[in-house]
Amino acid sequence: MIHGLLDFLRTLTTPERLIQLLSTVLTGWLGYATLFGIVFAETGLLVGFFLPGDSLLFTIGVVAGAGQLNLALIIALLISASMLGDWSGYLLGRRAGPAIFNRPDSRFFKQDHLRRTEAFYEKHGGKTIIYAKFVPIIRTFAPFIAGVARMRYVRFLSFDIFGGVGWVSSMTILGYLLGEVPIVRRNFEKFVLLIIFVSLLPIFSHALRAKFPRKSQLQPGD
Repeated sequence: MIHGLLDFLRTLTTPERLIQLLSTVLTGWLGYATLFGIVFAETGLLVGFFLPGDSLLFTIGVVAGAGQLNLALIIALLISASMLGDWSGYLLGRRAGPAIFNRPDSRFFKQDHLRRTEAFYEKHGGKTIIYAKFVPIIRTFAPFIAGVARMRYVRFLSFDIFGGVGWVSSMTILGYLLGEVPIVRRNFEKFVLLIIFVSLLPIFSHALRAKFPRKSQLQPGD
């Protein structure tokens, strides 16, 4: 079962295999619905953290560039999936937060992921909802933590729309534009890792700006 799941995940992040899947098994609206469901689960279900996010969107952009998907339609669908997933996580956090925090670890659920996201949220506040879109695992748990923290829904929604549109559009369009570049296709997995690293740079920059001012305020005798 695990081997089959890993093979399916690899299919989702390999352009040639995803094109074959969409051309044979998941044709037409079934393919669009499947991709919608995967993005929804990755962002909205606490057990969906293992699903591909950035790499899937980039691969979908490559597949759209190859003519197998309508770019505008798939971007609109995946933005909707991302935001619906986030809203589900937020509502779950508001209604069942304490119970989830007391849930024991399992193969698909780790308390450590919640704790790391909680610390991330406490550090960055509402902007976590935007930052988290570009951070694997944190992306899955951030809306839930916002719900647990009772962030006002209107405030959560404003951050979430900005983050969801930016994340889906940037990753998908990047894949669409760069997917046919020979060096990218020859080093596809490495390039996806590079994309993820670049997406994390704003967070690293913000962390450094937050860290060094505090140090500069320390007196010699402190």
